[in-house]
Amino acid sequence: MDELRIIAGGPCGSADDDKCGNGDCPTVYATPEPGMLAIQGYDVIHPVPDGESVVLVPEDILKVAARARGWL
Repeated sequence: MDELRIIAGGPCGSADDDKCGNGDCPTVYATPEPGMLAIQGYDVIHPVPDGESVVLVPEDILKVAARARGWL
């Protein structure tokens, strides 16, 4: 996807404020494709079809993303 825009989550503010431990937290992105979101999260070991992934994302990040899209 060419143009992703952060709508929830994202990089932590500073090393002192890094709740993720690596400076790059779970993030929800708006995509150019209507109705679709891109999710960055924690890897999960689970069988899926080629080209798909399963990630864990904190629930509050999805709520912020839903509000940003006008879904709540």
